Amino acid sequence: MDAKVIWNQNMSFTGSATSGFKLPLDADPGAGGADSGFRPLELLAVGLAGCTAMDVISVIRKKRQDVTAFEVLVAAQQQSNHPHVFTTAQILYRVTGHSVDEAAVLRAIELSALQYCPAQAMLTKAFPIELVYEIYEDQGDGKTQLVKQGHWKPAMG
Repeated sequence: MDAKVIWNQNMSFTGSATSGFKLPLDADPGAGGADSGFRPLELLAVGLAGCTAMDVISVIRKKRQDVTAFEVLVAAQQQSNHPHVFTTAQILYRVTGHSVDEAAVLRAIELSALQYCPAQAMLTKAFPIELVYEIYEDQGDGKTQLVKQGHWKPAMG
């Protein structure tokens, strides 16, 4: 995989990678930017969320779960002094559907965490990542009801 950034002006860059897609990067005005793009560290969090989300939804769909909505939220804490690295993170998997099986969700999270997601595999070596989930029943008309929630932790063995 290759990636590059091209400087536009001030703290504005355009990033691209092997796929050919482009995205804006910038800094906040206090750091000389114009607030017109992603912060580089934000992209690490988005990459982590996207990597595990693709794994989890793929496994859940293979398990024939009736999912109507799915989102993955990453909340990363940073140290207060430079270089402001991530110190901990929580990944929340929010699954909405009809009679979604908790065991299917847990297995999907497990496979992503232990086998499939390279972003998670790399970042867990740098800081602890807590994995939590919420399962909602889709009641129609945009209404949902929380039916299950919990933490996934690797089996001790």
